[in-house]
Amino acid sequence: MSKTASWSPDPDSGITVDFVKTQGLTFEVAMAGEGDHLALMLHGFPELHYSWRHQMPLLAKMGYRVWAPNIRGYGGTDRPSEVRDYALDRLTQDVADLIDASGAKQVTLFAHDWGAIIAWAFAITKLRPLTRLVIMNVPHPMVARREIRHWRQFKKSWYIFAFQLPWLPERMLARKGGNAVGDLIAKTSCNPEAFGPEERAIYSEASRRPGARTAMVNYYRALLRHDDTIDLGDARVDVPTLMVWGEEDVALNIHCTEGTEEWVSDFTLKRLPGVSHWVQQDAPDDVNAIIADWLPPAG
Repeated sequence: MSKTASWSPDPDSGITVDFVKTQGLTFEVAMAGEGDHLALMLHGFPELHYSWRHQMPLLAKMGYRVWAPNIRGYGGTDRPSEVRDYALDRLTQDVADLIDASGAKQVTLFAHDWGAIIAWAFAITKLRPLTRLVIMNVPHPMVARREIRHWRQFKKSWYIFAFQLPWLPERMLARKGGNAVGDLIAKTSCNPEAFGPEERAIYSEASRRPGARTAMVNYYRALLRHDDTIDLGDARVDVPTLMVWGEEDVALNIHCTEGTEEWVSDFTLKRLPGVSHWVQQDAPDDVNAIIADWLPPAG
């Protein structure tokens, strides 16, 4: 069956969309640039690789070959049907499979939201070597475990438990004639003008694909039901790591940035006041400036 892309980039952006078959799944991948140093960019819930559209041209200009896949279940990427298919052992293996398919000699991993949950686990378990790690608005797993014990974070995480219910979460995401997903992102942004009708429509339309909403929610179901599929060991990250954090995050409290240096030996934190959870779309110029300052050109 032929696959259709979830987004058609502006030709002037230098971004194209193609499908990459790995040993596991076929992924819809937004691509830019060329070279042996791969910038692999993982998006979050309920987004798409489209969320990296502002950063991809910058990284290509810096000499990186950029791949931003729609992670499993999203857009035109394959959509396994079982909750177990969305556990962290499968998700981290997807990253390894994409790296193998790229043939890259070096990899810098960028990740936001659910993509960052996967990226932290990938960096800790060392499935493949990384050169650098860039995390946006998700805490290190050990910091997350600490924070969920506090009411300040527990009250913000109510939706994780609500997503364990059958069919109701999917029904919520289908509200407003299927426009609930795009509206959710815009309404929780600090810069809603960055999420106009076109942007919201791309996210909402992708969520209307058969099985897409269930796949999105299954990430959260697997997080609680299959939480023992990987061993984090000492949970240490030994590659240089940048964390960019929008301070007005509706889902994660600011204390989630604290104590990360205990687990990450080379750690840089950049906080952005007045910026939401959707940090790389809410404040793309600020985020790009931080990346350009911290990340060396590909070499």
